This record gives sequence, structure tokens and C-alpha cells, in this order.
Amino acid sequence: MDLIKPLVTLVAIVNPLAIVPFFIHYTQGYSDAQRRHTVRMSAFSAFVVIAVSALLGLQLLAFFGISIASFQVGGGLLLLMSSLSMLIKPAESKTNVEELRATEVKASMGASIAVVPLTIPLLTGPATISTVVIYADKTQHLWELGLLVGYGVVVALATALAFSLAQPIARVLGKTGINIMTRLMGLILAALAVEVMADGLGKLFPILQRVG
Repeated sequence: MDLIKPLVTLVAIVNPLAIVPFFIHYTQGYSDAQRRHTVRMSAFSAFVVIAVSALLGLQLLAFFGISIASFQVGGGLLLLMSSLSMLIKPAESKTNVEELRATEVKASMGASIAVVPLTIPLLTGPATISTVVIYADKTQHLWELGLLVGYGVVVALATALAFSLAQPIARVLGKTGINIMTRLMGLILAALAVEVMADGLGKLFPILQRVG
């Protein structure tokens, strides 16, 4: 197994910098402590997803009878729902009371925002999981599998660094800039969701690819 290619591929696919706008959107109204907790949980969750995918990915998919294609359709649907929320409910449309209520709900949800949707499917979606599983299948030695898990640590550190810089970015952009960026990223996310779902549906129903 190529030792460098899996790391480069994982960092490129996860691309934490591209998820910073989503982090800003989902953590609006958070206290500094809540935001730091979300950063830590997102980074740790990204590592766990990569580690589990490397060590147990093939076994788990086979056990539950789930194909990567089915995971792509489900993940794409979740991405589409997130994108619609970003497009339809911009930050400036909330009143102060609504913001307080949203903050209370988020706080009560604990680490759920960090896990879904920040880690899954935004950071480590079907593409990341399938990539890790494919590289794990190519390993021939135990140390190679351990190295693949170690790459999850690198991805987690990159995620923590990118998300930690989110607030300086937010201060530079301002509320209007964040709202514009949120709508733009929502539109991009919707297009990405359609692509992910289309690819999964094409694998599940090959006739759709022939028709296209």
C-alpha cells in the first residue's frame, strides 16, 4: 500500500477548511465554551469514524447488509436537508428570543451538532468512509492498518485547527458576510447532495446510468 497517498486523499476529501462556513452557521449563538467543546467533539468524531472505518468498515457493512451505494443515498438525503435549512432559514431572520431558544436547544443536545451534521456527513461522509474501507482492504500488514488509523489523528488535528480559526473568520466577515456565505454554501451543498445521491442511485439501479 502506498504510504502517502491515503493521507493526501483523506485530507483532500475531508477538507476541514471547506466546512468552516458550516461550523460558523451551526454554532451561531454558542458560548466560547460550547464552541470549544464542539471543536473537540468534531475532531474526535472524525478520528473515530476514520478509525472504525479502517478497522471494522468491511465487517460492519457486511453484517448489516449495507452497501456503500445505499449509504451514499442516505447521506445525500441528509446533506440535502441541511442545505435546505441553510437556504430557507438564514441567520438574520431569527429574533433574539428565537436565538436564545435555539441556543438552549443546542446546548441540551450536547455533542449532537458536532457529530451530525458537522462530522457526519459534512466532514466524513460516504466518500471518506468508502475511501478508508478501500485502503484498509489493500493493507497487507498490521502496521499498515495502524498507519491508516494514525492518519485519522492527522485529520482530527487539521479539523480542530480549521474550526478553531472559525471565529476570527467570522469577525472579519461580519453577520452579513456570514449570511451570504451560508446561502452560497447551502446552494453548493444542495448540488453536492444531488451528486452523491445520483451516484448512489446509479450504483443501486444501473439502468439509470444507461438511460443517462
